Amino acid sequence: MDTTMNIVRSSQPITADSRVQDVVACHPQTIAVFARHGLQCAGCYISPFHTIADTAREYAMALQPLLDDLNRAMTSV
Repeated sequence: MDTTMNIVRSSQPITADSRVQDVVACHPQTIAVFARHGLQCAGCYISPFHTIADTAREYAMALQPLLDDLNRAMTSV
């Protein structure tokens, strides 16, 4: 049984509806962005279910700056 994880890189922009776990799995460089914003999303057990918008709402932070930072990190590789 093959237990390796297939990570699919995507060039699609990260949106408010993107799931945190998918973002981190496809773009590991975004982990630093979450950390800079004081978010521990990379290891959170809710990350498979939370969208970026959910995260911003839960932490009472502006969504657009977070999205801008995540998309910048995604394209910087």
